Amino acid sequence: MTLTTAYAALGAGIGLWAFLVTRLRARPWQTKDATGALHEGGETQLTPQRIGLFMFLGVVTSLFGLFITAYHMRMMDGMGHGDWVHLPLPRLLWINSAVLMLGSVAMQWAKGAAERGELGALRARLLAGGLLTGAFLVLQLAAWRELAASGFLMAANPAVAFFYVLTAVHGLHLVGGLAVWGYTLKRLGGAAPPATRVKDVREAVALCTLYWHYLMIVWLVLFGLMLST
Repeated sequence: MTLTTAYAALGAGIGLWAFLVTRLRARPWQTKDATGALHEGGETQLTPQRIGLFMFLGVVTSLFGLFITAYHMRMMDGMGHGDWVHLPLPRLLWINSAVLMLGSVAMQWAKGAAERGELGALRARLLAGGLLTGAFLVLQLAAWRELAASGFLMAANPAVAFFYVLTAVHGLHLVGGLAVWGYTLKRLGGAAPPATRVKDVREAVALCTLYWHYLMIVWLVLFGLMLST
């Protein structure tokens, strides 16, 4: 892992952030007519929710970029002083990664159901996305216990500290996403007609989906970083 690689990862995060900004401006269920008038579609002004997510993702990108840079700098210093030892990551993390990716896929399916106005499919897929994400968090705790049982919890190895910090910070961001997910799922159970309920939560589902995809990619970057060092 070189400093160039660390900054490349940071640049990739910024690129992903820029991509998400363009995606946040698009409403795929909307269209323009022959005169160019906007009819429930196309490009539109950013809503406060989208602006908020846009700004938050910028902060998160910077945060994890700094973590990656600090990880590399501490690793290089630790290798020079002999206190950095490669961490044998729990094999459970491979299963965790697959579970998180499935959760992201479920959220994408939920977004598609919302765009088509399919209330039943939307509720089922949104529920699946949240439950899979919850399972990922539980499995992360199990990976912590597995690592602790192997004797690495109290080891004087900075790689161990970085493992706990990176996984904990990533997990906390997922917990925040689950809070919004729970509120969105609750709104689907209202007394309004099905079409109205879907319309009310359509944007929330779209934003949740982008957030899930973002955190999935962040996790894959962090996992790859820890595997390679």
